[in-house]
Amino acid sequence: MSTFPGSPRLLKGAIIGLDPVNPLASIVAFQYNPDTMTRRVDARASGGADNGDRSEAFRLSGPPKESITLNIEVDAADQLEQANPIAIVSGVYPTLAALEMLLYPKSATVIANAAMAAAGVIEIIPVEAPLTLFVWGPLRVLPVRVTGFGITEEAFDTLLNPIRAKVDVTLNVLSYADLKITNPGYTLFLAHQIAKEVLATTNVLNSIQNVGAGAKLF
Repeated sequence: MSTFPGSPRLLKGAIIGLDPVNPLASIVAFQYNPDTMTRRVDARASGGADNGDRSEAFRLSGPPKESITLNIEVDAADQLEQANPIAIVSGVYPTLAALEMLLYPKSATVIANAAMAAAGVIEIIPVEAPLTLFVWGPLRVLPVRVTGFGITEEAFDTLLNPIRAKVDVTLNVLSYADLKITNPGYTLFLAHQIAKEVLATTNVLNSIQNVGAGAKLF
């Protein structure tokens, strides 16, 4: 289907797992940007609770806790029409696998840990997941923790590979309250907050203008 020639080129949202060992393993650019995104923002307060110190009612212990939920759609119809060899062999399974790998420890690490356990090593440090970024335009590049997926596979090819699917994704934003200062995500979130502060300042100017315009009505 053709589009209006003057329509702007849309940026694609993405979820990216930064793994130094295999940097290209978990780059998932959205085939279709979700129409909606739900964000939940809760204050990280240190005071104001029942029987708390009233002088601490407005204290903030850090940036708010934020969660993001969105629905990602993937469809192999266009790739199959163009005889894309990957889509022909596996449908949209590679995209689903790339998302799911954000929740898997690397198999090489699992094998190594099993070998150490068999050799009598008592303490094995749990595997650390790669730094995961949620990219939604230039103003929102956020470190996140993927808490889970709901995957609905809607159509299959002759080999039972999914060729159309919807994925409900839940993300918890990680801030500088959650990360070490040496973690790149620490700096990314701080830059995000600074950009948000600038945007909030521009809104003050708009609000003053609106208040002034409203005052003329009375």
